[in-house]
Amino acid sequence: MSEDNNTPPAASTGRPPAVLQIVPSLVAGGAERGTVELAAALAAAGWTSYVASSGGPLAAEVARAGAIHLTLPLASKNPLVIRRNAGRLARLIRRLDIDIVHARSRAPAWSARAAARATGRHFVTTFHNAYDTALPFKRWYNSVMAAGERVIAISEFVAAYAARVYGVGPERLRTIPRGVDIALFDPHRVAPERVRALAGAWHLPAGVPVIMLPGRLTRWKGGLDFIAAIAAMNSEVVGILLGTAQRPGFRRELEAAIARLGLGARFRIVEDCRDMPAAYLAADVVVSPSRDPEGFGRVIVEAQAMGRPVIATDHGGARETILPGRTGWLVPVGDPPALAAAIVAALALPPAARTSLGACARAHVARHFTRERMCARTIGVYRELLSG
Repeated sequence: MSEDNNTPPAASTGRPPAVLQIVPSLVAGGAERGTVELAAALAAAGWTSYVASSGGPLAAEVARAGAIHLTLPLASKNPLVIRRNAGRLARLIRRLDIDIVHARSRAPAWSARAAARATGRHFVTTFHNAYDTALPFKRWYNSVMAAGERVIAISEFVAAYAARVYGVGPERLRTIPRGVDIALFDPHRVAPERVRALAGAWHLPAGVPVIMLPGRLTRWKGGLDFIAAIAAMNSEVVGILLGTAQRPGFRRELEAAIARLGLGARFRIVEDCRDMPAAYLAADVVVSPSRDPEGFGRVIVEAQAMGRPVIATDHGGARETILPGRTGWLVPVGDPPALAAAIVAALALPPAARTSLGACARAHVARHFTRERMCARTIGVYRELLSG
């Protein structure tokens, strides 16, 4: 079936099908952003689109996209709340005549699965990463993500994990990489004034290269390795840690590391940025030195769409999104000297080579990792189920 054929099939009642996506909350994050994008694509294609969550800043975008947001305490991991949520969801599914229930996170997936079973509706899940299974309880807790009639993995790395650890066979498993909005992340659509505004707000010195690590400020994202890499460089650069700190204690740890290495003048920690396309253009190099494998690594794809050289650790989804030597570099995990060497190599690119790399990176994203491709393929999964 053609990916651009988004005309909704008629449900058994002759109406367009109704899809309910379920996430814990709608805060800034890759899974949440993908939920909103799919909700918009479904509504634009004439499907009936619902999103259930505990709310958050992106809930307003669901409404603007033509979908409907339903507020439930789905972020809770309390077993009693999960059980009550199952009943609440079952009542909503019946009242709204939902055809497909799509769970995107573990805690609400338990409620969603129970509700889908109770109402006889189709159940779909999305694996967003290779979840930790070190403890027996965690292995069982994660297993709900393998219980869908269709199980969507956001990369080949995650698909291999779902097949190996949970035995999800090819008849149910579908690999659909996440996508980015290449119209939004387009360097030709960002006015220079937007970049200058960020440079002024962040007090970036003129003529000094900027190295950026976008993403939540958590230990596994590799912020301490990034700081150590900048310290190992002889050249003058400015490092930016761009993202919200989930734990204030870790931000203080980052600040202490910066101070201990005498890098106070060379680092910025920015917790909020509402213009990410301009932020990428303000950077000369974008890095993702994650200690644990990324299921996909959205910021690296966004940066490539903006034509920026990228550097990531050599594991997880980054191996599928970066073309080493053509769009960026892969470096060993937990190796600040290797990260520093890759940054130096990226900064040393002659202007013509940098332009060529940027064009290759954007073309790579446009071929494989667009929002439209992600949404069309997900709707194709829904069609599989509805067609029997």
